[in-house]
Amino acid sequence: MTALPQVRNRRAALLGAVCVLTLAGCGGGDPDAGTNGVGKLAADKIQSKSVTAAGAADAVRLSGTVLTSGKAYTLDMRLKSDGGSGSVTSKGSTFGLLRIGEQLYLKADADFWNDNGDSGTGDKLHGKYVKVPQGDPSYKKFSGFTDKDVLLSSLLTLHGSLATDGHHDQNGVRTIRITGDKGSGGTLDVSLEGKPYPLRLVRAGGAGTLTFSDWGKSFTVKEPADDDTVDYGKQLPSS
Repeated sequence: MTALPQVRNRRAALLGAVCVLTLAGCGGGDPDAGTNGVGKLAADKIQSKSVTAAGAADAVRLSGTVLTSGKAYTLDMRLKSDGGSGSVTSKGSTFGLLRIGEQLYLKADADFWNDNGDSGTGDKLHGKYVKVPQGDPSYKKFSGFTDKDVLLSSLLTLHGSLATDGHHDQNGVRTIRITGDKGSGGTLDVSLEGKPYPLRLVRAGGAGTLTFSDWGKSFTVKEPADDDTVDYGKQLPSS
């Protein structure tokens, strides 16, 4: 009989721990308790702080799908101020992008090159880092996928009237969600832990969903080996 109070105490302690983990708590407590406080701000202020935090970060990993100019691209990119690397998939074809400073490289298989240019170039360029000249149309088309500032400034935009849409969770991180025009103008989940980084974006008009991670985690981009590089000069064979 003497063990019953101890059992009840343990159950009460467990229930209390569960309440703490459920954001609002079992007693309807403050969902912003222990957070960075942005959840208490107006939606436009939350967006502003999120964009500022993103711009100040040294690096980020971006993954998901973007629909632009009628074409869908699946991205998995690591970006920082002076470069970026990762992969892009479009129409079932995947290619790698690497940018170091102003120099952009494109790495793809033979089928990619055969489909986008002279059928005789595919085997020669398969698996090679091909230098993309700045004057080539491909440079403008693909370099934006490797440019942190350009990409984030174009993506982190909600359209219409902004409002908050409750507390959520993104991969175990508590977030506050803001919406444009009740969601039709896009939604953005902003971290309530640490800096108010954007963590998940649903773009307006079904133009894709992106997640952001590894904020501030630097990485190295380096020139590929000479024997893995092909330089076509001022224009790619696919242009």
